Amino acid sequence: MKLSTNLIISFILLIVIASLYRIMPGRPFGFAPQWAMMIFGGAVIKDKKLAFLIPILSLFISDALYEVLYRSGVGNIPGFYDGQVTNYILFAAMTVFGFMITKINVLQVFGASVAAPTAFFILSNFMVWIGGGGYAHPKTFSGLMATYADGVPFYGWSIVSSIVFSALLFGGYLLLRRSTEQQKTLVKA
Repeated sequence: MKLSTNLIISFILLIVIASLYRIMPGRPFGFAPQWAMMIFGGAVIKDKKLAFLIPILSLFISDALYEVLYRSGVGNIPGFYDGQVTNYILFAAMTVFGFMITKINVLQVFGASVAAPTAFFILSNFMVWIGGGGYAHPKTFSGLMATYADGVPFYGWSIVSSIVFSALLFGGYLLLRRSTEQQKTLVKA
């Protein structure tokens, strides 16, 4: 993928809009476009470093905005927290599910949209349980299950948002690609 000025501007706008959306008051936690950005980036962007960077940059910007709001007394959610680096690494790793999309179709996009948040849910909650993460659940099987139960509301919304925003991103991409191909055909004719 050649990085044209329009493409760079589009990526910058996507990062900014996704960052602002993520800090929107009243949004269900876990319902954010960054899930779809990971999958889309992994599937479509040829430069894999950029595929990892775009959703992480969006997360970082929104976390910085959360922190500014928190420190100014406007928000009650801190942007920076213990374990954040681990969370970012796990989140970035979910981009790999986009790499697994060999052909952009409903089945593969849907599968990645469910698999990425599911893998993140399993891994991140396990890490919270094993490392403490500020939770007092015991290091027993029932403690692990209690940690997973705490994460279920986030998990449900992450699945829904992954599917919704993936449909928007991949659908828009396919429409744009089809339009571009039709214009090329008309120019040749």
